[in-house]
Amino acid sequence: MEHPVTEMVTRLDLIKKQIEIAAGMPLGLTQKDVTFEGHSIECRINAESVKNNFMPTGGTIEALHVPGGLGIRFDSHMYQGYKLPMYYDSMIGKLIVWAPTRKEAIMRMKRALDEIKIEGFDTNISFQSDLIGSEAFVTGNYNTATIEGMLTK
Repeated sequence: MEHPVTEMVTRLDLIKKQIEIAAGMPLGLTQKDVTFEGHSIECRINAESVKNNFMPTGGTIEALHVPGGLGIRFDSHMYQGYKLPMYYDSMIGKLIVWAPTRKEAIMRMKRALDEIKIEGFDTNISFQSDLIGSEAFVTGNYNTATIEGMLTK
């Protein structure tokens, strides 16, 4: 599982804990102290062309709008004007949401995906918005063939 999702449902800063442990500090909690609350979903925002078999893309970020608000987190190194080469890892950010229920988390992620804007090259944002909003995902009735079915439409 991705650490941001775990951090959202446990309300623990796992990276901070790792650094503290590496510095010789005690963990400061037990397994009983770790509780889970709500639901979290993460979408990896990639610079890639869905229409071209998810091939990496590159370019300059001409416009950037990142969603925010309660239960929304965006981890990235991007900024407007950033020049993204296409020969490296295509992941340019992680969009993570938290909500009390799965249904609310799905709605929050759908809104966040519809709100985020990255202009200058192709991304997988629209595809993920379609997937998150699909009946198969919303009802939990999806499998590895779901994406293939979406791509052939």
